[in-house]
Amino acid sequence: MTVHFIGAGPGAADLITVRGQRIIGRSPVCLYAGSLVPAELLAMCPEGAEIVDTARLSLDEITDRLIAADRAGLDVARLHSGDPSIYSAVAEQARRLDAAGVGYEIVPGVPAFTAAAAALGRELTVPGVSQSIVLTRVSTLSTAMPPGEDLATLGASGATLVIHLAAHRIDQVAEELRAPYGGDCPVAVVAFASRPDEIILRGTVDSIAAQVHAAGVTKTAVIIVGRVLSAEGFPDSYLYSASRRRTDH
Repeated sequence: MTVHFIGAGPGAADLITVRGQRIIGRSPVCLYAGSLVPAELLAMCPEGAEIVDTARLSLDEITDRLIAADRAGLDVARLHSGDPSIYSAVAEQARRLDAAGVGYEIVPGVPAFTAAAAALGRELTVPGVSQSIVLTRVSTLSTAMPPGEDLATLGASGATLVIHLAAHRIDQVAEELRAPYGGDCPVAVVAFASRPDEIILRGTVDSIAAQVHAAGVTKTAVIIVGRVLSAEGFPDSYLYSASRRRTDH
């Protein structure tokens, strides 16, 4: 039997992968991350499935349930919002499953930052503007950032910066971004990306904090920083250029 860590996507139920949907539909046990996973996905569980909201469970309580299901010969669909490779706590769960000798697989999902980019109608890698994306977050009382991963240091490259789990500290974020990006650098905040209550805010390093406060956005949001958000007049990609077509033929 297997524990399946499934990326449930950013919020819209139809943004889950076909593989993830099929596994949910055949798993007799389903653990999901509270309100971050849409109810429509839970409706895909087979009749009689054990469905557990893990919002109030500790990490040990969650893994105990995963191990118990495996010992009972039951497949488990363990749903995480977005993609399991980013800020999902899958690493901690997998470590415990490894110690218990329980097999598992990871099924990718659509991450929140790509849904945010889609909502903005923007590509995050634009020729001549930015070809790199940095995914990060900020320190909290519970989890500090490793040395050298502060926003000022990461922003020194000028790459497109995507900041998760930081809307509640937007004032600090804006302050740390001012030096590397400049006060006029475009910033967008997308909360509840792909959901009916999606919120899109567009501004600059200097103006975005006021907008976030006015909108009451404090969680479930992605902050995107970079010149790609307002890029115009950039060169076409060589991949589809006429000169390359002539060379290829």
